[in-house]
Amino acid sequence: MKTKKKPATSMAKKGFPARFKNFPMVPRVVYGAGCFDQLGDILLPKRKNSEAPVIYLVDEVFEHKSLPGRLPVLFNDKVIFISADEEPKTEQVDSLVSYIKEEFEELPSGVVGIGGGTLLDLAKAVSIMLNNNGSAHNYQGWDLVGKPAIYHVGIPTISGTGAEVSRTTVLLGPSKKLGINSDYTTFDQVLLDPDLTIGVPKDQWFYTGMDCYIHCIESLNGSYLNAFSQSYGEKALDMCKEVFLGDLSPEESREKLMMASWHGGMSIAYSQVGVAHAMSYGLSYVLGTKHGIGNCLVFQHLQEYYPEGVKLFHEMKRQHKIELPKNICSALTDEEMDTMISVSLGMEPLWENALGRSWREKISRETLKELYLKI
Repeated sequence: MKTKKKPATSMAKKGFPARFKNFPMVPRVVYGAGCFDQLGDILLPKRKNSEAPVIYLVDEVFEHKSLPGRLPVLFNDKVIFISADEEPKTEQVDSLVSYIKEEFEELPSGVVGIGGGTLLDLAKAVSIMLNNNGSAHNYQGWDLVGKPAIYHVGIPTISGTGAEVSRTTVLLGPSKKLGINSDYTTFDQVLLDPDLTIGVPKDQWFYTGMDCYIHCIESLNGSYLNAFSQSYGEKALDMCKEVFLGDLSPEESREKLMMASWHGGMSIAYSQVGVAHAMSYGLSYVLGTKHGIGNCLVFQHLQEYYPEGVKLFHEMKRQHKIELPKNICSALTDEEMDTMISVSLGMEPLWENALGRSWREKISRETLKELYLKI
């Protein structure tokens, strides 16, 4: 697939020293079917004492299944089941932090997030806010966190979001949908166990997997593209094609998609996403549309921006017999549409990656309205 090369605009050429992103990576990761059972051994040396619990934030879909019985619960550890039906919110983070601080005399030894992007983002945000004052919405933005998060572990049970590897935790706040983007956000430990993704409903599997695919398309076609992001993005894209267009066994498919998610997340760590994600933020904020399906709803109409990627997306959709909802924006009021467009246009780095530095001259509120009305 063709990719755009980033213009060679080095600060060094202008008489300034070159500056490069010094971003954090997950320092420890375990991969392999069944590796979830190593969690107890991993947590044990991180326990401060018997009064400092480990807090497990677990997708409530597992509440009456076997997974909770496999958790290495000790002393006064707390398991909190949380619905992933809605996007994570700053007020939800604040509520969890208040509960934990009121319930326990000491700060937890750690926070473990188990689930999809919603649970992973909540775990990252809670671990940050347990050690920083104020409300989570005050930290929505770039590099606003002053103190390190407490120890936190991410365990994905569905593949595609890249939340397990990213330095952001995307939250719906009172006035915007925006991540807490910080060097302190990244997990201290990740467990990648493909067996945990067994049983994911097909439509959810597709929507979340497409989040990864769209990460790759937007990164590889963006003005921020560089050799680092390209190397991860191309590998993730190849694995997505194998999973969604190939003839893999269920086991191979789980393993490939889990690693595609990891590589896709790494690709955007040193670049950015683009039009689909920027518009999806607007859908989520106004309509509460989940991130994965929101990206799909937008991306299907972006032939002008990603012609090859959209063509392949429709092929994947046909092969897996996926039917997307229609006319979800048709009943919006003028005020709701205006808010949706404003939220989308507020994602400036995404638009710059997609359309270049002069992006404001290439996209208009009317163009976005026309695109939203197609959804």
